[in-house]
Amino acid sequence: MIALIGVAVILVTVFGAYIASGGKMSIIIHALPFEMTMIMGAGIGAFLISNPMHVTKGALKDLKVALKGSHWTKQDFQDLLCLMFALIKLMRQKGAIAVEPHVDAPDKSEIFKRYPHILDDHFVLPFIADTMRMMTMNVNDPHQVEDAMEKQLKKHHAEILAPANALQTLADGTPALGIVAAVLGVIKTMASIDQPPPVLGLLIGGALVGTFLGVFLAYGLIGPFAARIKQAHQQDGQFYAVVRDALVAFLHGHSPQVSVEVARGNVPSHFQPSFQELEAALGQVPAGS
Repeated sequence: MIALIGVAVILVTVFGAYIASGGKMSIIIHALPFEMTMIMGAGIGAFLISNPMHVTKGALKDLKVALKGSHWTKQDFQDLLCLMFALIKLMRQKGAIAVEPHVDAPDKSEIFKRYPHILDDHFVLPFIADTMRMMTMNVNDPHQVEDAMEKQLKKHHAEILAPANALQTLADGTPALGIVAAVLGVIKTMASIDQPPPVLGLLIGGALVGTFLGVFLAYGLIGPFAARIKQAHQQDGQFYAVVRDALVAFLHGHSPQVSVEVARGNVPSHFQPSFQELEAALGQVPAGS
């Protein structure tokens, strides 16, 4: 919602100030369909040329991310810490073999089913499961496990940010496409050089709309949306880092309580549960976990 408010503020202030200063919208409105078609058509074509289909589809999906923001909430971070506590506690009390049924079939696990939002995520479940399988195979060197998890996180981070980076590249190129549209407008104007000044003024004004649109779309809309998508994904990336920190802390010999407390320190401040909130939540985790 805040993104839509931002778009409204941009449109009202830019065009409101233009009209208030005596500008005529009729010139912009007349040229807008043609200039927009040239700029956005060329931009979309260049986007399709420079990106594989999965990145293109990802960019369309990420528009929803730009409007909604981060996928995870403060409650989700607290739930993840409780989930990691339950899994680590089970592994500590009953051994690595005891967690295998849970990581092999999370949808049937009583531990995972307590946190349906986490259960629906396409990355966090395999991330937890694959790491804990490594631990059941006696891969218990914390540095080795941390390195393996860090590589997975880097790969996921690069893949999830590819659409946003592609949008930023589009934003960087849009002003140049605006110049292309403006040059075509100038060519059209030069072909009508024998017309009276009022007609030439309209043609030149229409050509300049192309330059305006290119810069306006790049820095007022496409670029900010790309930046917002990156921020949302970076915040979501911290969610997965919590898993890494909890498991690595456990492998270093810390208790389940201390392990999740170490992981809590990596939670973004505005999503971070307090020590008291987490302690109360951990106290509600069933003793049999």
